[in-house]
Amino acid sequence: MRGSLVKKPNLNIHGWNPLKRYFCNVGEVKLGHLDLSGHTKEHEVDDTPVDQAQLYDVAIVGGGLVGMALACSLGNNPLTEKLRVAIIDRNPALNKGICINKDHPPDPRVSTITPTTISLLKDIGTWKYVEKNRHAFFSKMQVWDYTGGGYTRYNAKDVNSEALGCVVENKILLNSLLLRLQDMDFQRTIFSSRLASMSLCPAAGSCETGSVTAKTALQANGQVAKLELDNGSDLFAKLVVGADGGKSLVRELAGFSTIGWNYTQNAVICTVEHEEENQCAWQRFLPGGPIALLPLGDNYSNIVWSMGPADSSDCKAMNDVDFVKAINHALDYGYGPHPSSNTMTRDILAWLRADLIIPMNECFEVPPKVTRLVSERLAFPLSLMHSRSYATKRVVLVGDAAHTVHPLAGQGVNLGFQDAFVLSSVISEGIALGADIGEESLLKKYEADRKPANVFMAGVLDGFQKAYSVDFGPLNLIRTAAFHGAQYIPPLKRSIISYASGHPMTPFFF
Repeated sequence: MRGSLVKKPNLNIHGWNPLKRYFCNVGEVKLGHLDLSGHTKEHEVDDTPVDQAQLYDVAIVGGGLVGMALACSLGNNPLTEKLRVAIIDRNPALNKGICINKDHPPDPRVSTITPTTISLLKDIGTWKYVEKNRHAFFSKMQVWDYTGGGYTRYNAKDVNSEALGCVVENKILLNSLLLRLQDMDFQRTIFSSRLASMSLCPAAGSCETGSVTAKTALQANGQVAKLELDNGSDLFAKLVVGADGGKSLVRELAGFSTIGWNYTQNAVICTVEHEEENQCAWQRFLPGGPIALLPLGDNYSNIVWSMGPADSSDCKAMNDVDFVKAINHALDYGYGPHPSSNTMTRDILAWLRADLIIPMNECFEVPPKVTRLVSERLAFPLSLMHSRSYATKRVVLVGDAAHTVHPLAGQGVNLGFQDAFVLSSVISEGIALGADIGEESLLKKYEADRKPANVFMAGVLDGFQKAYSVDFGPLNLIRTAAFHGAQYIPPLKRSIISYASGHPMTPFFF
């Protein structure tokens, strides 16, 4: 694996320094222990002897997509494939396997995977398992505003690519990671339990295992983390990885502070059916939040509709027929007219050189009509959260445990995957140098790589969410100009596509 899989974006952009300072103020991080009363005992040190049979190099708390991607990446690298890895998650599917029935409609829990993430999953041998199951590439995307002021159509051919992304059910992604892990000659143990508490303990000296004395492989002055599980068992690890989601217990126990806020929105997700196959990704910004229609293949699509909590309750309470009508209303003439190109657009952009403006012959298209709801409707609250720090001694955070973002661009899981692959690369570098993989100085290299990119993306998505949540005349004109600029200025359009595809931020004009 390369030393750094993802370049850090340049944050020295006018207007972003306040955001950078806001997110990147790293507070003091202390590893603690949570007792039964719920109080944190900072710097508590457990002197329990370390049994070599219980000692792991890496303990991954959370066996979701990001945690399993990290395990696969470690197992795929010659420098890290000999590590002993523990995966802690109560999901029974991690031991029993996941049943994928191709005859059933797609599950509403999906992820939009960017070309960059696809490349990383190919590198660790996982994507071949995805290809054996249902997935849907899309090469076109249309985004527009309910005011009818403008729209943007993106096409993969604009950046000489075959696809803008691929929509995959989460259970297919997880199953593919599990299958890849099973193919590896890799020392991993899956504990079907939950983490209960975590503390530091010294690893010096020896410990008794029956009548046999076993010296630990750690330095005499080193430490390991002790993890107590809810089934009463204990294990020890040189490095604990928190991959346990937005409500991360690892983050809480390790004392990482966070910054963020709740949006006054819930996301309603479901699977719908059309009369013909949908091959484009669609997103319309509405007064209450964006609605996205994502292709799933076989005439199916996924709906991700952000709205106020009261509206989401109403949508879940509707009968299927009324809900389908509401979707079609939101994706067509509801809330405002269709946008259209006109001479005013050319007047607005007349100051640009003619060769920078693409012909205005890409007409607005109406999304395919939804005919039937084929899954349950799920709703969950939306929020922005960012940990002030990702790493301290023995503990590191990845994925939603470190950051959560608004789902309007489908970037959350892609950020998490990139976290996992960069962390794997940093661990590999540490082993090559003979370093302790739990040392804070090593783990901070991972944080330095991933934190700026995650902060920048969080800021971009939060800005979009706020800008499109206000119906105000002057702001509407600015949004219209932004749509027209993205539609008719090729360098700007290419930069947007490249960034959304997972590449580092590039200048708008090149």
